[in-house]
Amino acid sequence: MTLLDPLEKENQAVMARHEGPAAPPPTVEPPQRSQFLPRLVRSKAAMICLFVLLLVLVAAVAAPWVAPNDPSTIKLIQRLKPPGYTTSAGITHWLGTDSLGRDVLSRMIFGARVSLAVGLSAVVISGTVGLLVGLLSGYFGGLVDDVFMRICDIQLSFPTTLLALTIMAVLGGGLDKLILVLGLTGWVQYGRIVRSQVLSIKTEEFVLAARATGERQWRILFQHILPNIWSPVIVIASFTVASNIVAEASLSFLGVGVPPSVPSWGTMLADGRQYIGVADWLTIPAGLAISLTVLSINILGDWLRDYLDPRLKNIV
Repeated sequence: MTLLDPLEKENQAVMARHEGPAAPPPTVEPPQRSQFLPRLVRSKAAMICLFVLLLVLVAAVAAPWVAPNDPSTIKLIQRLKPPGYTTSAGITHWLGTDSLGRDVLSRMIFGARVSLAVGLSAVVISGTVGLLVGLLSGYFGGLVDDVFMRICDIQLSFPTTLLALTIMAVLGGGLDKLILVLGLTGWVQYGRIVRSQVLSIKTEEFVLAARATGERQWRILFQHILPNIWSPVIVIASFTVASNIVAEASLSFLGVGVPPSVPSWGTMLADGRQYIGVADWLTIPAGLAISLTVLSINILGDWLRDYLDPRLKNIV
């Protein structure tokens, strides 16, 4: 023990008194996934829209059990009955009947199946095609990029609804054909967004390190690049579902979508347009269903875009 030890201890004590208590260790911010539900609950608009979409989803899945009547049963003696009409057998048509005596409420519930099936299935097709095109175009570049981008430019030169209308007029109506047409005409926006993301990510250090270690191209694409571009793809998909529902209703309204015998919101609008002056209950429920569903999807998609944007993580 030297004479300097007491001096060193005294200096350390003085420094501790001046510095105050030790600073607490830095807190680690929880991952963004753990904040998804709390932020969603804080957004009243997003919760209302989620509730509306859950109602539509439940109606579509449980349509055979929820619908009060058979949507295809034709009873001409009961045609164009107003909402709340009750038959002699005690059957109540809460939203009235259409021009063929079919229950409007039952057709509304079964129509949710068509809208969601078209919206989601077409997104799967267009998203898969656009994702592959964007990955290959952005990663390999050169001739591959030129060919794919020129195809995108050609398709963008035609209005989507007009292109789908032309193809459906040639192929004929049908639910499967409608899904295929909407899927193959909606991949361009996925391809262009994914390509731009890949162009910015493929020069990052983790991608260059994977190349330096000799990993195969497909492993780099699907294990290193793809997980980092899911956010914009998910946002685009949410908005595309809404646009597909509107496109299905538009094509069905024009008579080239699903067959008239299949209950859908678009065919209900088409059937009720000539009676809109005397039986507005044929078009108002279907129009409201389309509007509320599309609006809810768009608001949720907008919230999801803000949530996935790191610059807005403290705002949403």
